[in-house]
Amino acid sequence: MSDFYQNGIITNLHNLRVQDAASLEKELVSFSKIRPMGLVLPSLYSELLSPALENIVKELRDVKYLNQIVIGLDRATKYEYRDALNYFSRLPQEHFVLWNDGPRLKAIDKKLHKLKLAPQEMGKGRNVWYCFGYILATNKVESVALHDCDILTYNKELLARLIYPVANPNFNYQFCKGYYSRVSANKINGRVCRLLVTPLIRSLIKIFPANEYLEYLNSYRYALSGEFSLRTEVLNDIRIPSDWGLEIGVLSEMNRNYATNRICQVDIADKYDHKHQELSETDASKGLSKMSIDISKSIFRKLATTGLVFNNETFRSIKATYFRIALDFVETYNNDAIMNGLSFDIHEEEKAVELFAENIMNAGSHFLAHPMETPFIPSWTRVNSAYPELREEIINAVKLDMKEYS
Repeated sequence: MSDFYQNGIITNLHNLRVQDAASLEKELVSFSKIRPMGLVLPSLYSELLSPALENIVKELRDVKYLNQIVIGLDRATKYEYRDALNYFSRLPQEHFVLWNDGPRLKAIDKKLHKLKLAPQEMGKGRNVWYCFGYILATNKVESVALHDCDILTYNKELLARLIYPVANPNFNYQFCKGYYSRVSANKINGRVCRLLVTPLIRSLIKIFPANEYLEYLNSYRYALSGEFSLRTEVLNDIRIPSDWGLEIGVLSEMNRNYATNRICQVDIADKYDHKHQELSETDASKGLSKMSIDISKSIFRKLATTGLVFNNETFRSIKATYFRIALDFVETYNNDAIMNGLSFDIHEEEKAVELFAENIMNAGSHFLAHPMETPFIPSWTRVNSAYPELREEIINAVKLDMKEYS
């Protein structure tokens, strides 16, 4: 977006196509001497077999400013963990691979379960949480970025632009969210953000006007982006969901803990494509169907903490308002697609809207039926208070795993 427009209440940092990537990286190298930087890569073992991660590792080999890379590896046997260590050995930076399914980290997880402090669900949220814990335990970096391992259009400029706002010692930001255009294969992607999150937020603003949290969420260009960066001290007190509500949950925590002038978003890529999820119309336990339910619940929970009261009638109004606004957005996106020469399937888009409308009601019913649910993983401040030995134990567990299987 080559303009200076600032919408909403958080700072928007544009790519004006003046500064090249090499200049940014040169600055970051100098910043790294004052403010060491790290990168978290949550990964499934299956992603090691994909061209996306192969290209990511290739690009990262040329990054000079990273002091530490932490890879969280899920769904891996001991043979696959050994293979992963060999796979990532190409990285010249100091790097650590957390074998989340290994006996040593499972033993730590079991101790946390006894204290009722462990993540309740497997998935990206749990993986990210343990990686954050390891970052805090090693205490080697002051700024850290996180991105997914399935980005098909990755280049190192994406990382440079993502981490720069929290790495520059002259900036005051604690958190930065990446955004980008979701266009690939001659069509508009990002259905959950376009057809669920944006119209749902607009619907909630109609029903609950003058709500600061909704104004805050509405300020993000791409709220579901999996790419963000933050100052390391933020990791101590952040509580994140273990389900698909991770991205919205992180934004909610930043809103709870920091003023909006400490938060920004940045344009990190001209185009972006990654592995796509199925809509999963017949199974609400997977795909975009589960994602839409988890995200809706995450938003409703946060609004409840601001004092808003929900009941069945409220959710019926939200669903009705959402449905009308979402269908209007389908027409808007269709016009945008036509003007840009992109294909657009109105029938498939409206099918997604119908599913999301149903899942908003399902999320509302779940929210009302489970008032005592605690969806957030405890903060690392609480965990370290209850289990002071954890920092040393997690460092030793990773060290011994890597030594045994290298």
